[in-house]
Amino acid sequence: MAEAKQGDKVKVHYTGKLGDGSVFDSSVEREPLEFTIGEGAVIPGFEQAVVGLEPGGKTETTIEADNAYGQHSQDLVTEVPRERMPQDLQVTIGQQLQVSMANGQNAIVLVTDVSDTAVTIDANHPLAGQDLTFSIELVEIV
Repeated sequence: MAEAKQGDKVKVHYTGKLGDGSVFDSSVEREPLEFTIGEGAVIPGFEQAVVGLEPGGKTETTIEADNAYGQHSQDLVTEVPRERMPQDLQVTIGQQLQVSMANGQNAIVLVTDVSDTAVTIDANHPLAGQDLTFSIELVEIV
């Protein structure tokens, strides 16, 4: 049977867990995730875990933060003066906002603090700084 390798389009089922064992995502109740190994569509550690699996093969791997969503960067946490926010926008801690970046792209940020004078936003990926454990089953090499 063929093993998954760089350049193969694959379909996998997975369950992702945090260090405390809580599930943050799973494809088990959905269609399998389809991607091409080596194109960077999924985090590097996930791709590496699929390489060498045969259809029907399973693995469990822990991916350190550096091979997942990276370390949490304080450089991506910014305090924005309230006067730069839309007047009618009710901002609350935990809210996600879409913002325009200096490079012209849009990003989703998380509101982490709100005061009368400023709103603190965090542009880190929600899973940044966390090691992730994945149970992966290779369903098919397409």
